[in-house]
Amino acid sequence: MIITLKDGTKKEYGQPMSVIEIAKDLSEGLARMAAVGEVDGEIVDLRHIVDKDCTLNIHTVSDPEGLAAYRHTTSHIMAQAIKRLYPDTKLAIGPSIADGFYYDLDRETPFSTEDLEKIEAEMKKIAKEDLPIERFTKPRAEAIAFMEERQEPYKVELIEDLPEDAEISFYQQGEFIDLCAGPHLMSTKPVKAFKLTSLAGAYWRGNEHNKMLTRIYGTAFPKKAELDEYLAMLEEAKKRDHRKLGRELGLFMMHDAGPGFPFFLPKGMILKNTLLDYWHELHTKNGYQEIATPIMLNRSLWETSGHWDHYKNNMYTTVIDEQDFAIKPMNCPGGILVYQSEPRSYRDLPLRMGELGLVHRHEKSGQLHGLMRVRCFTQDDAHIFMMPEQIKDEIKGVARLIDEVYSLFGFKYHVELSTRPEDSMGSDEDWEMATDGLRSALDDLGLDYVVNEGDGAFYGPKIDFHLEDSIGRTWQCGTIQLDFQLPLRFNLEYTGADGEKHRPIMIHRVAFGSIERFIGILIEHFAGAFPTWLAPVQVKVLPISDKYIEYSEKVLNALKDAGIRAEIDTRSEKIGYKIREAQTQKVPYMLIAGAKEEEENLVAVRSRKDGDQGQKALDAFIAEIKEEIRTRAK
Repeated sequence: MIITLKDGTKKEYGQPMSVIEIAKDLSEGLARMAAVGEVDGEIVDLRHIVDKDCTLNIHTVSDPEGLAAYRHTTSHIMAQAIKRLYPDTKLAIGPSIADGFYYDLDRETPFSTEDLEKIEAEMKKIAKEDLPIERFTKPRAEAIAFMEERQEPYKVELIEDLPEDAEISFYQQGEFIDLCAGPHLMSTKPVKAFKLTSLAGAYWRGNEHNKMLTRIYGTAFPKKAELDEYLAMLEEAKKRDHRKLGRELGLFMMHDAGPGFPFFLPKGMILKNTLLDYWHELHTKNGYQEIATPIMLNRSLWETSGHWDHYKNNMYTTVIDEQDFAIKPMNCPGGILVYQSEPRSYRDLPLRMGELGLVHRHEKSGQLHGLMRVRCFTQDDAHIFMMPEQIKDEIKGVARLIDEVYSLFGFKYHVELSTRPEDSMGSDEDWEMATDGLRSALDDLGLDYVVNEGDGAFYGPKIDFHLEDSIGRTWQCGTIQLDFQLPLRFNLEYTGADGEKHRPIMIHRVAFGSIERFIGILIEHFAGAFPTWLAPVQVKVLPISDKYIEYSEKVLNALKDAGIRAEIDTRSEKIGYKIREAQTQKVPYMLIAGAKEEEENLVAVRSRKDGDQGQKALDAFIAEIKEEIRTRAK
């Protein structure tokens, strides 16, 4: 058999060999570092037997595929430790996830944070035992009986959902056996740097009608230094939690009267409106026309768009005049009705329509999280209607706009191009043209991107922008999606240069995404210390004593007249206390007023970023801060 390696090198073998044997033949060093193999695109164990021509890639724990297997093995070690310490615990599922792993568990006495230390200690023992991890299979009926004998009802239910002819795989390490598709490491020994991080509730199979289980989260890294770095990031993230800072800074609140429906407070509204002012400016500059469409539309529209059939469970509905209506979960059908409101010509295209539309989506209560996961939010949608030959230029224009937004806030980002999924709609020609248009636009812009094969929307390929915040976390916000299906469903047309009717292509795109979620990300990115242009209070005036309140109010009025958002602290407190309070509120500038300042029309300037800046003429300070605001300096 001939094995083609990642670099194109070919190796010939006369008999079947396991992936680990091939790795050893290639390099002893590679074999020591190997975690999993990839055979013809499928991730497999190192124990997997290769018996025919194929392409082979061997992944180490430094690769995402190897790290996932490392973490999956750690989740099994955790489950084994739990079964040793608490034998009556029933196991549900325990996958690896983006930042680690978890296991869902059913125990009569719920787990507590105190239990996590005991579990971790037992996990370390299991890792040191260097238990070989072995895979075996059973026919479905035998697998069900096997799990029933081991009194694992959740595993039985999982197996019962598999096809009759399925071969069910299990993994064993010492006395511990788990139902699992794998892949896993060869033994428990390589797993050394791990930490159990939190407890949460999780409904079995994500269904709120099922039993609530305990989910234990953890993370694992190949090196202790990497684990320490990650745990330090988690600690920093706790300090930056937008729910905590939003409360402390008076930006927003949540209330039991409306779970998942955020209340913006006065300072939060200043922040939100400042962002929206920037949105309006940016979109006017880039040739967008702003529209607003109704928040509620009838069932017929949502049936035409496909949402009634595919998204109804996430929509809020009502009946008006014996007719079904739905509160909009998306803005696009309303934008389409605006397009249809008058005849369109090729001279009108591209037509760029932007909308700050309030949308509502039903999220399960367990998934709600501050501003990050809500039930109503403002989506900064835009829909671009265009001719096929305009795809490339429009994509480039949107990508530049999104780059301008993220650069303003100091975000790095990476780009993913998602291609046609299996359950797609539309012709091969349409998909090829659209995908080539996206790829060509990214190439022209010189943007590095990763291709996600088969991860596009059912109606067209897409580009996703994943931004990275100041502590290294990534968030998916911006997206560009090409759509052939809605123009077809709504029978959209334009008159071409040839006088004939043609169907436009549609782009769905967001830059911020959800305004509310973007604000949550900004709070955590800046730890509440927003740049001056964005800060709800830009200057705090601090009189040294009551004697200087009159002069301080004169300073305050001058700031306000110049369009600067300013407040005054007239409390009878020591100046050091007032400064600390202003710093706690993350105010960019403090102006301290005393005898000399009043006498010479000065202000003593203290910057949040640079500390004491000494005395300045009030007019000079106003000119400086206005320029900082005008340029939206970071």
